[in-house]
Amino acid sequence: MSRRLLIDTDPGIDDALALLLALASPDARIEAITVVAGNVPVDLALANARRILAVAAPSRMPPVARGAEAPLKHPLVTAGHVHGDDGLGNLDRVLEPDGRPRYPEPPTVLETGSAAEVILETVDRWGPELTLVALGPLTNLAAAAALDARRLARVGRVVVMGGAVAVPGNVTPAAEFNFYVDPDAAAQVLGLGLPLELVPLDVTGQVVLAQSVLRERLGRCPDDRVARFVLDFTRHGFAFGADHEGGGIVLHDPLAVAVALAPGLVTLEPMSVEVECDGRLTRGMSVADRRAIPSHRKRPPTCRVAVSVDREAVLRLFLDRLCPASA
Repeated sequence: MSRRLLIDTDPGIDDALALLLALASPDARIEAITVVAGNVPVDLALANARRILAVAAPSRMPPVARGAEAPLKHPLVTAGHVHGDDGLGNLDRVLEPDGRPRYPEPPTVLETGSAAEVILETVDRWGPELTLVALGPLTNLAAAAALDARRLARVGRVVVMGGAVAVPGNVTPAAEFNFYVDPDAAAQVLGLGLPLELVPLDVTGQVVLAQSVLRERLGRCPDDRVARFVLDFTRHGFAFGADHEGGGIVLHDPLAVAVALAPGLVTLEPMSVEVECDGRLTRGMSVADRRAIPSHRKRPPTCRVAVSVDREAVLRLFLDRLCPASA
């Protein structure tokens, strides 16, 4: 059975890997892609989504919608040091032997409406069949809720990559990047009562892809175009990972897509999670009520949080979809 997905994203190296995972999965049907400012400004996010689709060349091209340019209240913080100036490992600087750009500006794909409107229209169309996968700051989801929270509530599942529950943050000691960029949106979305599954750093940090493993698998991939694309845009990410993340690329966003496709890859625990919006030291912090005595927990759960992950199964699924083992 195909899972209908709407992917909200800010590509981003690991976002690109997540999109390629979804596009390569026969059990996934991407109904729409919406982009948001986060890892890169929104127009770069839009261009990157178009570039990924142009290389992947799916038989059915999903519509792409441009979303929020800035967080609800705070100035935009981006992550060019992690993802490259263009968000995809500086692909604009990759040249063919004759000096031509290897990745020229991609053709325009169908763009329709604002991201918030497209989210609501897609929920209207598919309701409980739809899984909304959020890979960036939650600004677009908050905007959709502001337009019509009741319509948004008809969605079947919401899988969010974000937060750090019992581990340190990755942009400050307290906060994970997506929640830090737009803490107000994260707080609002977690308070909506949606069927939300949170995939935080606690589990994503355990799923690290080694460069040698990726190279070996892609060397057997029948689709040379996609393999070369992945090797080119991940080069910057592996260089960053060698200095900061133990020698690999952490599959934050691919894990969220994997959970959307195969929920059994993680163990989920109901929790009340709130987000600190204004703290000088704690902006974007995920505050989960994990007190041992149940009577001390005053708020009902706001989501289900992934607390453990089958790391090997995730890596196997990711590599098998990106480049089947039989290749």
